[in-house]
Amino acid sequence: MSTEQTVTRADVCAAAIADAFKDDGEIFASPMGMLPMLGVRLARLTSNPDLVISDGESLFLAGTPPLFTKADKVEGWIPFRRVFDVVAYGKRHVMMGATQVDRFGNQNISAIGDFDRPQRQLLGSRGAPGNTVNNRTSYWVPRHSPRVFVEAVDVVSGVGPTRAAEAGPAAARFNDIHRIVSDLAVLDVNGPGRTLRLLSVHPGVTVDQVLEASGCALHVDGEDVPETRTPTTEELLVIREVLDPKGLRFKEVPVPKESA
Repeated sequence: MSTEQTVTRADVCAAAIADAFKDDGEIFASPMGMLPMLGVRLARLTSNPDLVISDGESLFLAGTPPLFTKADKVEGWIPFRRVFDVVAYGKRHVMMGATQVDRFGNQNISAIGDFDRPQRQLLGSRGAPGNTVNNRTSYWVPRHSPRVFVEAVDVVSGVGPTRAAEAGPAAARFNDIHRIVSDLAVLDVNGPGRTLRLLSVHPGVTVDQVLEASGCALHVDGEDVPETRTPTTEELLVIREVLDPKGLRFKEVPVPKESA
């Protein structure tokens, strides 16, 4: 069986996340979650060796270790309070999760339902407002569904470009919603009126499937939406033998039973 035939959806998502960081140059990459961490480390070992990464707690890493292993090479110290200095300075690209993303690129990780009496309490806004008005921000959505991609988020945690512009220059100057990678597709916010635009669909996924799995309109340029690229042979080796030999990525993007 060829390498191309054995590429999984999780591998494709990791490469798509890596592509979101490939042109950043020397910038602090802050991935939140397993697939974002895998994609960032893949980018560092392939397309963007200048990325600065941490262990997510207090250390800058000189090496690029496998997922959830202790750092073998450390080049600096970044305790929690110093993260806020980096957030304010702006040389950072964060990839967060999103319980909801709306048509205008606003994100919600705070609550579902009316803010005064939410049906479900989530994480709270945490660093999302500061991230989105100070740093390049991308989102990872492991389950693309109408409950996630909505017409309007219940609570604005992460600020999209239209809302940032309405708030004024202080909010809009560094607002940069870069990519939204889901288990079905890759999107950005460069549709008409800075709305969600479908950039590519993952192999085996159709445009209609993505549109049906979205609870809001997605802009589609032309008739032919590209297919998200598959990882190169080098990237597959890095993913499978260096960064994630235990296959932890499949906990977020499982292999379909018929393909297992």
